[in-house]
Amino acid sequence: MIAPTLRSIWLMLAGVPVMLAIAVFAPGLWVMSAGWIMGVLALMFADLVLAGRAPAAQASVDAPALLYMSGEESADVIFTFLKGPLPGHVEVQLETSPLIASPPRKILRGWQDRAHTSSFKLQPIRRGTGRLERIWARWTGPLGLVAIRRIFVLETDLPITPNTRWVKEEAVRLYQRDADFGIKMQIERGDGSEFDALREFASGMDRRAIDWKHSARHRMLLAKEFRTERNHNIVFAFDTGRLMSEPLGGVPKLDRAINAALLLAYVSLRSGDRTAIFGFDSRPGVASNVVTGAAAFPHIQRLAARLDYSTEDANYTLALTDLAQRLERRSLIILFTDFVDTTSAELMLENVARLREKHLVLFATFEDEALARMVEAEPRRAEDVSRAVIADTLLQEREVVFRKLQRMGVQVIETRPERFGAELVSRYLEIKRRELL
Repeated sequence: MIAPTLRSIWLMLAGVPVMLAIAVFAPGLWVMSAGWIMGVLALMFADLVLAGRAPAAQASVDAPALLYMSGEESADVIFTFLKGPLPGHVEVQLETSPLIASPPRKILRGWQDRAHTSSFKLQPIRRGTGRLERIWARWTGPLGLVAIRRIFVLETDLPITPNTRWVKEEAVRLYQRDADFGIKMQIERGDGSEFDALREFASGMDRRAIDWKHSARHRMLLAKEFRTERNHNIVFAFDTGRLMSEPLGGVPKLDRAINAALLLAYVSLRSGDRTAIFGFDSRPGVASNVVTGAAAFPHIQRLAARLDYSTEDANYTLALTDLAQRLERRSLIILFTDFVDTTSAELMLENVARLREKHLVLFATFEDEALARMVEAEPRRAEDVSRAVIADTLLQEREVVFRKLQRMGVQVIETRPERFGAELVSRYLEIKRRELL
């Protein structure tokens, strides 16, 4: 798009008084008025000829694979003129979707090999899938009379995930802690129930591992070696409904649950198990197949970024029935959800009981810190006493639901947000050690 600049407009208006004076006092010199207009138009045309060509301009963006909440990432915009004159400066604006804060406009000056690279800071506003929509570019000719605008469509999707950079560090720390004591190699062999090999019995080995039949055949003591079973299915089922969208310590419960789940996903993928993600509110949402291997962790992160907040209540009947139909083998299903009273939890209990018939279910939720503070607060007025009694009643109802879940054989985790990830990993390792799957 080509348009006159404010300078050319003022230059044209500067001749208006002269043209009015000619029209009033010397009408015969009207040619001079036309000459002023034609002169300005000629200057604009010359400026257009000397300006950078719009078809010769190209723009591309080198964006990060994903964005983290509460952080900033850089996206490099590369602006290139393939041929023709180079403009003195180019105004560039990077347009983003509402999930990403719009970066400030930049002015590009200086060229190297007919190209210029500028870095834009991308700061996510909320979790989801953001997008770099387009690049708006504008430059003028050397006289500043003509402005050339061009729009470059990008439509680059950027998953926005919780700030989980500590996930790998925490997981590596756990593995390193085990390696320091020599436990890392024992995970592979000797602690499981799957037969691996026969070896000659040595002092210090468990005598219960001796295979007497093969020992008699080979006329030497042989002991069985076992290894841990692998390829277990770990399914992370997220309730993305209204209750899980509420903030807990300034961060939505759903984001905290995703944070802990990604830590466990990294650990389980490194351990040889397979993971999958399932999200639901009033209807099933994000659903993935099981993936395996540590290289699949970025894929799990992108799937987690698609779990959006919802204002609707969770439909456990529809969601858990759909999940049960997707699973072909016994799996560990980790259900991240919440409830407010026993009445709202009845339907959840009924569907979890059906799911428990074939699978191992781990119910993971957060402690209700608001109710706990009400109970522990020092009463100063009658309203404080009433509030504490009601809060204590609600906490007792939560305990009733947890006891019902445990009687069904469901594993339950209820802890504070800062301990949620560690508790989840510990329970997973305990389930593996006890071979409940």
